[in-house]
Amino acid sequence: MATTQNDRTAQGEAAGPQPRSVRVVLLALMIAMLLAMLDNMIIGTAMPTIVGELGGLEHLSWVVTAYTLATAASTPLWGKFGDMFGRKGVFLTSIVIFLIGSALSGMAQDMGQLIGFRAIQGLGAGGLMVGVMAIIGDLIPPRERGKYQGMMAGIMALAMIGGPLVGGTITDHWGWRWSFYINLPLGVVALAMLTTVLHLPKKQRATGTRIDFLGAALLTAGITAIVLVTTWGGTEYAWGSATIVGLAIGGAAALAAFLFVETRASDPIMPLHIFRSRNFTLMSLIGFITGFVMFGAVLYLPIFQQAVQGASATNSGLLLLPMLLSMMVVSLLVGRFTTSTGKYKVFPIVGGALMVAGLFLLSTMDTGTSRLVSGIWMAVLGAGMGFLMQITMLVAQNSVEMKDMGVASSSTTLFRTLGSSFGVAIMGALFTSRVQDEMASRGGGGFTERTAQLDAASLAKLPAALREAYQHAVASGTHGAFLVGSAVAVLGFVLAFFVKEVALRGAGPAAAPKAESGDDAPKVAETV
Repeated sequence: MATTQNDRTAQGEAAGPQPRSVRVVLLALMIAMLLAMLDNMIIGTAMPTIVGELGGLEHLSWVVTAYTLATAASTPLWGKFGDMFGRKGVFLTSIVIFLIGSALSGMAQDMGQLIGFRAIQGLGAGGLMVGVMAIIGDLIPPRERGKYQGMMAGIMALAMIGGPLVGGTITDHWGWRWSFYINLPLGVVALAMLTTVLHLPKKQRATGTRIDFLGAALLTAGITAIVLVTTWGGTEYAWGSATIVGLAIGGAAALAAFLFVETRASDPIMPLHIFRSRNFTLMSLIGFITGFVMFGAVLYLPIFQQAVQGASATNSGLLLLPMLLSMMVVSLLVGRFTTSTGKYKVFPIVGGALMVAGLFLLSTMDTGTSRLVSGIWMAVLGAGMGFLMQITMLVAQNSVEMKDMGVASSSTTLFRTLGSSFGVAIMGALFTSRVQDEMASRGGGGFTERTAQLDAASLAKLPAALREAYQHAVASGTHGAFLVGSAVAVLGFVLAFFVKEVALRGAGPAAAPKAESGDDAPKVAETV
């Protein structure tokens, strides 16, 4: 019997692309991912020097906020444009914009310029991670994709550990401007490799379709309002202030209007039909919870270790080593197992359980907890995140058609980003409140939102009695923050049981399975 086109497609997906050029493309994609994840880690250590030269201390928070806002708001747009106009050109454009923003930031002459240029940089950064995930989704069948999970987790660990070290070294020896200029050679290498080796056909927009400008504007407004609420709430403004309440109401209204518009748009910026897939919706929610937990832990674990356990802040990234190494190793093993067996449902369940356990154990830490014990609890949490970090993206991409790969990748990334914003805000508000209450009860009042997180140098200047009170207060704040984190993680554990194990595309020579939404299985339309 003659081989049908569907059979050939299925066999192609099963085997996956094999040319050596794919490895070169993956290396370039890893460099782009490193750019996206490393930037804020490096800039954080350079901020005191930047403020010392440029002034504008009152606008300091906007250096980070402008970047975060632009990244979050542009993420879904980059994913949709990649689906519409072709992945390669859109991805290369995002790299160029990121590099332009980096160069301009390095040349900034005052704080206002730096904030504006950081927004340009963030605009490009929004397309980096989405582009990486979507191109990998195009090139590598889902079952084969598992083996690359360890690489992605490794890049994340490298950025979190190496970022502060690199940032401090660059600032001390070359000056803070090179914290931005360092992106240029890496970005140029990635651009050259992708331009030369990555060959994806350009996509032509269907006649009569229009870009969903209204939907894009409403989604951008809604995301911006949400990020500002979580960034400013409890720090710049009180949670009950008119500014925060107004932003919350405005953001909710914009998102409600966005959902209404998307149901009527001919080519929506975020097609809502992708959420008809149970697995895609569940992975988006689990990704939100993972982001909530991970970034809250990354922020408040070093505070505990520095304030209570007396660790140095110089190599702050190394404080997270037990968690990050555990996450990387588990992610690598999960990827290998998924590739060899095609099974994955057990991983979100095990990961959810370990995440709940790790957070609960971390919530039990007090002033007498040793670094060894806290390191073991961190490793438990890291293992839980290792089971979840890449599986969420893998299953989400496997649940949609190829034509929606970009919006699926960007939507999953956006949910994780929003989860991190909520995690930092909620865990931070609880942490600060507990520290203030504990200090007040121990006679050390006067601590505000801005002084509830002392660095090592400031802590050393406190009288012994006040320093001991502060250590107890931090332990209490950490307890509350991680206890809330464990309660949120329980929801992810419960959701994991509802994941349906749909065969990963590329899993064998049989006909490719249909997408979970009921449409025909996606076909690999873009190859190297």
